[in-house]
Amino acid sequence: MRMRALVIRIIRQFKRDKRSLALMFLAPILILTLMSFVFNGASYVPKLAIGGEVPEMMEKAFIEQGAEVSRATAPEAEALLRSGEIDAFIEAQNGQIELLLEGSDPSVSRSVLLLLQESMKGLSPEGMKPNVAYLHGAADMSAFDNFGPVLVGFFSFFFVFLLSGVAFLRERTGGTLERLLATPMKRYEIVFGYLIGFGLFAIFQSVLIAWYAIHVLDMMMAGSFWLVLLVTLMLAMTALTLGTLLSAYASNEFQMVQFIPLIVVPQVFFSGLFNMETMAEWLRWLSWIMPLTYAADALRGVMIRGVGWADIALDLGVLSAFSIAFAAANIAALRKYRKV
Repeated sequence: MRMRALVIRIIRQFKRDKRSLALMFLAPILILTLMSFVFNGASYVPKLAIGGEVPEMMEKAFIEQGAEVSRATAPEAEALLRSGEIDAFIEAQNGQIELLLEGSDPSVSRSVLLLLQESMKGLSPEGMKPNVAYLHGAADMSAFDNFGPVLVGFFSFFFVFLLSGVAFLRERTGGTLERLLATPMKRYEIVFGYLIGFGLFAIFQSVLIAWYAIHVLDMMMAGSFWLVLLVTLMLAMTALTLGTLLSAYASNEFQMVQFIPLIVVPQVFFSGLFNMETMAEWLRWLSWIMPLTYAADALRGVMIRGVGWADIALDLGVLSAFSIAFAAANIAALRKYRKV
C-alpha cells in the first residue's frame, strides 16, 4: 500500500509538470530528427582550382570524379585558399604535379588526395607522385587538432551555461533575489552585478581550458594565445547571459537541465564538428542563430590558420551582440518579480 501511494504521487507530480513530460517525449524525437538531417546530407564535393600546364584530360577526370573545378593563377588560387572558397590548387610544371592544400580539415585533405590519385590513373607516368604542400596544418595533422578548437568552445559554453543557470536559479528559489528586489537597486544593477560575479569564475574557467588544451594537450596553435583567450571569454559571457536568462523560466534544477537538449545539443551539429556543406541549404541557416558557430569559426581560424584580429572581429562582434541581447532580455525578465 505504501509503495502504491509513492507510485501514485510520482505519477501525479509528472502530470502537473507538463514541460517535463513534453521534454521526455519530444526532445529525443527533435534531436533524432536533427541528426537524421545532418548525417543523411549529401557527400562532400571537393572544390579545386587548377592552373599551369594541367592537361584538359586531367581536368575532365577531376570533374568525372565529382569535383568542382575552376581555372586560376597561383596568386588567385592562394587568395581563394585563404578565404576558404577552394580546398586545393593543382598546378603542372615541367611534367610534375604540384598540389597546394588548404589543410585545415584533415578529412577534406584526404578527400582531395584520394580524388587526385584516382584522377591521375592512366594519365601520368607510373610511380609519379605529386608534390604536396599545405597552406595551413600539416600532413600529420590529427583529427583532434581539427576538432580541438570546437571542443574548447563547446566545453566553455556548456559548463558556464549550466552552472550559471543553476546558481542564478538557487539565488531566486533561496529568496536572495527577492530580498535584492525589495531594495532600491535597479533591475540592470542586479543583472550586471550577478553577471560580473559569475563572470569572474567564467574568466578563470576559460583561461584554464584554453591553457590546458594548448600547453598540456599540445593542441595545434598557429596564432595568438591571447586571441584564443579572448574568444573563449566572449563565448563564456554569451553562455553566462543565456544561462541566467533561461533560469528565470525554470522552477528547479531539473527544469534548468531540461534546456540542455534544446539549447546546447543542437549547437553541436552547427559548430564545425560536422561539415556544413554536406547539409541541406535550409538547415545551414540555423547556424546563424547559434553562438557556438561563431566561436568555433574564430577559434579554428586562430588555432589552425593563424589568423589575426581583423579576421575574427566579425565573429567577436556577433558574440558581443548575443551577450548584450541576452542581458537586456534578462533585465526585462525581472519585471515578472518586481516593477522598477
